[in-house]
Amino acid sequence: MPLALEQMDLRGYDLVISSESGPAKGVITDPDATHLCYVHSPMRYLWDHYHQYRDTAGALNRAVMPYLFHKLRTWDVASASRVDRYIANSHFIQRRIARAWRVPSTVVHPPVDVSLFDRSETVEDSYLWVGQLVPYKRPDLAVEAFNRLGLPLTVVGDGPMAAGLRRAARPNVTIVPRLDFTSLRRVYARCRGFLFTAEEDFGIAPVEVMASGRPVIAYRKGGALDTVIDGQTGIFFDDQTVASLMDAVSRFEDWLSGFEPELAMLQASRFAPRCSTRAYCDRCSDRKAGFMELTAVGALQLLLALALFGFGSLTPLFALVVASTLLGGSAAVFLPALGGSSVSPAHFALGLLLLRCVLPGASHRAP
Repeated sequence: MPLALEQMDLRGYDLVISSESGPAKGVITDPDATHLCYVHSPMRYLWDHYHQYRDTAGALNRAVMPYLFHKLRTWDVASASRVDRYIANSHFIQRRIARAWRVPSTVVHPPVDVSLFDRSETVEDSYLWVGQLVPYKRPDLAVEAFNRLGLPLTVVGDGPMAAGLRRAARPNVTIVPRLDFTSLRRVYARCRGFLFTAEEDFGIAPVEVMASGRPVIAYRKGGALDTVIDGQTGIFFDDQTVASLMDAVSRFEDWLSGFEPELAMLQASRFAPRCSTRAYCDRCSDRKAGFMELTAVGALQLLLALALFGFGSLTPLFALVVASTLLGGSAAVFLPALGGSSVSPAHFALGLLLLRCVLPGASHRAP
């Protein structure tokens, strides 16, 4: 992959934006170009999650990983110097960037379209867990804790752990492979509380739940520290153990009567797309950028993003050239989607909005 990235011809572009959770930042740009990198995480499997990935790998992969990953780490650090400005999606990732690459970064949280979520007057007794059923997200903690507590829990998700969790689940735990978006919004708004057991880079689901007026029980690490306010919009637990989660649920039950849904919804509103863009623009004093005023061109950019990326999965690697007539200058937006994953409209819209912040012809107004 590093070799393939370095073969991309980005000559002639004034600005390149890379979206990094793999090796995307390693593209080679013109000397006079500005390279802006939005980082979801340095490659986890090379750095702090290396031993976790190796422990769960097959015998052949375990044998080659030490040599291969050592070489990849060397390239990863060397290619970090190719970027002019780093943007982290959370303070947790900001610290990861500093640890892995020894470079500074600015935090801009991913945009969450909180307007899609509404509060419900009906709140049910069941707790909720949503996500892929994979080891690092720790759905097993939720299932085992609620097996012991006997409280109702709905788990929404599918993945390699699904069969084992179904076998382990007692009658009070319901596992649903998937829900459509309308049904997901409904269970968000009606759950007693939302369980967030993973150490995530950012974690959009807790913001969506708070936008629905419901509280969160979250592991006190990762991006949740940026989104959940302990004792106000939710409760933290300190260890990824069944006992720690059970204790948090007990404290949550005592605390819940004083929970104010309006505070959760207010906290979620901080992560709306306009707020995310303003947070970056407010830091761009060298570009004389205050918060961005969306013009008709900006609206067209958002519609373009929705039209292009509102469906289907993307190829493992692609480069999209945004026309200079829309952006006031030539630019390349480089957004790799690895492993058949897709890029959300909100994710791509953030890239377009950031372009308007840093391009000389962008429209701004003073703070």
